[in-house]
Amino acid sequence: MSRKFTGPDPAQFSLFEAPAPANAPSVPVVPVAPATAQPVVPEMPVASAPQTAMFRHPQAAREIRLDEHVVAYALKRVRRRTIGFIVGVEGLSVNAPKWVGVGEIESALREKGAWILRKLREQQERQQRLQQAKVDWRDGTSIPFLGEPVIIVLDPRATGAVLNSEAEALPGVARLTLHIGLPHTAAPEQIRDAVQSWLQRQAKRVFEERCRHFTQQLGVRVTRLGLSSAQTRWGSASADGSIRLNWRLIHLAMPTIDYVVAHELAHLREMNHSPRFWDVVRSVVPDYERARGTLKEDVLPVFD
Repeated sequence: MSRKFTGPDPAQFSLFEAPAPANAPSVPVVPVAPATAQPVVPEMPVASAPQTAMFRHPQAAREIRLDEHVVAYALKRVRRRTIGFIVGVEGLSVNAPKWVGVGEIESALREKGAWILRKLREQQERQQRLQQAKVDWRDGTSIPFLGEPVIIVLDPRATGAVLNSEAEALPGVARLTLHIGLPHTAAPEQIRDAVQSWLQRQAKRVFEERCRHFTQQLGVRVTRLGLSSAQTRWGSASADGSIRLNWRLIHLAMPTIDYVVAHELAHLREMNHSPRFWDVVRSVVPDYERARGTLKEDVLPVFD
């Protein structure tokens, strides 16, 4: 299923507007000096020096050492007046004017070295989390549902998809099981499609219920509620009362869903992100900052 983002509607408001500043302060990396071994106590452990990391862009043409770490970066000569740094999934890309020498580029890299290393580590950690979040579509796999793990059970006796929540809550054991009416020989794509259809139905049910709850409190009216699969926004609101919510929110806990629903409904009173808008959100979700933070931290399961 394609989830390509096609760009915002001018009449809609995204959940997050301003990106984090590129020159945000970072925590310096302080190397730990190795401990001195004592000859009279040979069995005393000696601390090792910090490991040198290697960050290599697949199109790297040059490399530089930043704080003892090797960063191989892609260099592109472009028609611009300043040097630009982009830290993405593949690594570090540098866009520089044709007239800027390599020495000046590397001087700029060292000046921004702490920020570059921090962003490279963040990308590396995020890729590891995404790899771990990739779903292996088989009998016994687990996916999050409303913030709780659900075990997928292939059960030919089941009709469609049936959620079983009657199991006793044991430490370390999922309480919920989702019985899918498929044989154990079902292909991964069949399992994925069946689970995704069930999740989307649950998303519509939950979103409708939460919209009813908050519209009464906020005194607004929703003319249409639709599901979205956008990659970069959790929800949107239009002046005509139309609301769109990303169905993948169903993976998250209810307080987070409530924040997104309240956020979009608040736009029906304040079509902006002014202090008055946030006062409207706070009136129904007093601790919305906490829920807003989880949207940036949580990693959704990777279906494809």
